Amino acid sequence: MIEVADRISEVKEYYFSKKLDEIRGMIAAGHDVINLGIGSPDLPPAEEVAQQLIDSAKDTSKHAYQSYRSIPELRQAIADFYIGHYEVELNHVTEILPLLGSKEGVMYISMAFLNPGDTVLVPNPGYPAYKTAAEMMGANVVFYDLTEKTGWLPNFQDIDSEIIESAKLMWVNYPNMPTGKKADEKIFESIAAFAKENEILVVNDNPYSFILNDNPISLLSVGGSKENCLELNSMSKAFNMAGWRVGMVCGRQEYIDAILRVKSNVDSGMFRPIQDAAIKALQLPYSWFESINAEYQERRKLAEQILGVLGCGYDEEQSGMFMWAKIPEGRKSEEFVDEILHDKHVFITPGTVFGTNGEGYLRISLCSKIEVFNEVIGRLTAVNA
Repeated sequence: MIEVADRISEVKEYYFSKKLDEIRGMIAAGHDVINLGIGSPDLPPAEEVAQQLIDSAKDTSKHAYQSYRSIPELRQAIADFYIGHYEVELNHVTEILPLLGSKEGVMYISMAFLNPGDTVLVPNPGYPAYKTAAEMMGANVVFYDLTEKTGWLPNFQDIDSEIIESAKLMWVNYPNMPTGKKADEKIFESIAAFAKENEILVVNDNPYSFILNDNPISLLSVGGSKENCLELNSMSKAFNMAGWRVGMVCGRQEYIDAILRVKSNVDSGMFRPIQDAAIKALQLPYSWFESINAEYQERRKLAEQILGVLGCGYDEEQSGMFMWAKIPEGRKSEEFVDEILHDKHVFITPGTVFGTNGEGYLRISLCSKIEVFNEVIGRLTAVNA
């Protein structure tokens, strides 16, 4: 047996990968398990977007390799989207790079900027891919705390000055996953100022800004932010195109060019019909977001009922396609959700998946139909009756 590379020796299998195996085993044993853990949109993309994919795929000239930068029309559509929805001006030639999903961007940014031993600031709780990508580059991961006490915002004064001085890259994610904390101009101004003052490349991962949020905002809307900041975005959540793998990174040309040097040596471009369909999606009217949010709002009301039955507390102002909630005092997150899984056959994500500061919390996904949420409520209330 040839030994694996050192870069993955400490990388663990993704929690959801293991848990889904367990759930499949339960289903095979005859249990009807309801999954409220995974954030994979179950709603369809807009009909005209799907039709554009079909029409484009019928064109036999569109099945060849594509540009690593993607077609100019897609980059222009992204630029138009950013100016139209975020009031951010981007040069579509130099400041935008479409990606095969934003998760690809997390890895490519890490590959482009991190050397072994570099320090990366990662939120706790936060998206596990930030930590994993840094570790695979041999970088030194330092967590910064997000807590309910600080409103799930970074307290820069709590980060050791020596760590700040050594840090090269910092991940932020607003609107935040898993906590649902919304972004505003003040938050982004403080983040951009921190990046500039300490010469740290800060990357905002921004796929949730249109889900149950009436104030979509970009970190790049802050004056001077392009000097030290990048933004990742994705069409997975707000456009119901998760499996299509369409994302983007936006920012300063020099940073974009560096990421392109990695990307062009790893993948071979995005399927042209998907690019054509993505353009169509980016041109949808704002009423598109209103329509999907109407559905998520109904689901959220039912998720709130579930949390009430479970004795969990939550912030009514949170946004996104999840609900982050505090479990009853004295309980441990993984034990609590495992009890629900095995006794009620309902899977909910424990907060510890996202870091040690997730202990005492859980996350419910809103990516299930109304009937499913009603079924969960029925199971829980029947058990507790």
